[in-house]
Amino acid sequence: MSVVPGMTWGLMGLVSARATGVVKRLSWQRAYAVRLFVSDVSMVVIAVFGAHFVWFRDASVELGTADAPEIRIGYTTISLLLVLAWMVVLDIFATRDHKVIGSGTLEYKRIADATVWLFGLFAILAFLFRLELARGYFLTALPVGFLLLFMSRWAWRQWLRRQQKSGAYVSRTILLGERNKSAHVAKTIQRTAGTGLDIVGALTHAGTMAKGPIEGVEVLGGYSDLLTAVDSTRADTVVLTGADEISPDDMRRIGWELESRSVELIVAPALTDIAGPRIHARPVAGLPLIHVSYPTLEGAKRVYKRSFDILGSGLLLLLGSPILIAVAIAVKRSGPGNILYRQVRIGRGGKEFGMLKFRSMVQDADDQLESLLDAQGTSNTPLFKVTNDPRITPVGRFLRKYSLDEVPQLFNVFFGEMSLVGPRPQRAAEVALYDDAAHRRLIMKPGMSGLWQVSGRSNLSWEDSIRLDLYYVENWSLTTDIVILFRTVRAVVTPEGAH
Repeated sequence: MSVVPGMTWGLMGLVSARATGVVKRLSWQRAYAVRLFVSDVSMVVIAVFGAHFVWFRDASVELGTADAPEIRIGYTTISLLLVLAWMVVLDIFATRDHKVIGSGTLEYKRIADATVWLFGLFAILAFLFRLELARGYFLTALPVGFLLLFMSRWAWRQWLRRQQKSGAYVSRTILLGERNKSAHVAKTIQRTAGTGLDIVGALTHAGTMAKGPIEGVEVLGGYSDLLTAVDSTRADTVVLTGADEISPDDMRRIGWELESRSVELIVAPALTDIAGPRIHARPVAGLPLIHVSYPTLEGAKRVYKRSFDILGSGLLLLLGSPILIAVAIAVKRSGPGNILYRQVRIGRGGKEFGMLKFRSMVQDADDQLESLLDAQGTSNTPLFKVTNDPRITPVGRFLRKYSLDEVPQLFNVFFGEMSLVGPRPQRAAEVALYDDAAHRRLIMKPGMSGLWQVSGRSNLSWEDSIRLDLYYVENWSLTTDIVILFRTVRAVVTPEGAH
């Protein structure tokens, strides 16, 4: 007997739902994916034929093979084939899958994987068939194409965020499950921008509406009211947050009923703050088991990250040397004291190191810190900051606003004490306030920038800052670092929460 007798669970209900002519909902992801497809084609054509024009302005330039020089293929044909192959590979790697577009870094990672795979494929084909292809052509088209794809996807995502703020391009979502589990899911979704989920109601056991809303979400009824709630709210997504009263058979029938209405069904596991690449679904005896891989911070990944840090910091130091000199002169003229300030911070594994910054305060500012914190009552608070700090010089205030005081940390990165991206290094007094969870921040090198810096900087609470840093540590990838650095530029240009 079903635990939700008020709902028509059986096949007759499924047939009747289809017979009544329920209108299928066109998801915003599908419409958004169409825009991405047109954009991808445009970016790939620009990159490939742009490289074609740079290297072969005469479209009649041809190539042949060493063994059969009479076989000739024009570079125009090669360019067309490359565009077609690139679009096919982007589709094979599911870069426009509705489950990944619009949020997270998996979308960017798949674009990078597809581009690298395509580059390798053409290199193998050229070797096997001894094709005398111009290397410069491919070494221009593929990197430029990847950069254009990356930037266009980012630009579309900013467009999507603006649309979602106005209520468009969102999935109207109903939560189905026990109150405490639905509350956890609702809170997590609401505090994270860009999920694309607009929670319009919740259904709980026996419709416990007497206890009030769940994290501000109205309780619409019990489990048996699901189809009525879906139709009345025009919901296109149902999130199952967890309920012991709903049996596997009932869950399967819920899926059938929602399928008839083209309503997406999402199951929210109890695991949180785990990125997509660490989750692997594996069907066993018909059961969709979820495997979660542990974060890998050693071996090849560590080499990749260190190589990226050396190349990135070295290039930035070279290109930014005029800025370094200009800021150094401004700091020297701002008042007595050293140009650089060396502050002791806690690094990887709890080891101390000297973090370099341009001096932005008056001389002997550290001697005044404790009294200022006591005065505002935050001496025992992690991530402590002095509000309206009187020690900051006028030049220092400008440097801090645009994070120019942090530029010397590129030397810390180059010499291996820090990373370009990672948990923000903190003082020993702050680390002393860590709990067991917060200590996991110390298993990676601290970074010049990080996930919490580009998500609100000093405007975030201690709990949110730790949560974001732990998410980064648990789910690190090179793609994530690139995305965070890209967001860092925007955070510096439009500084919010900088002190």
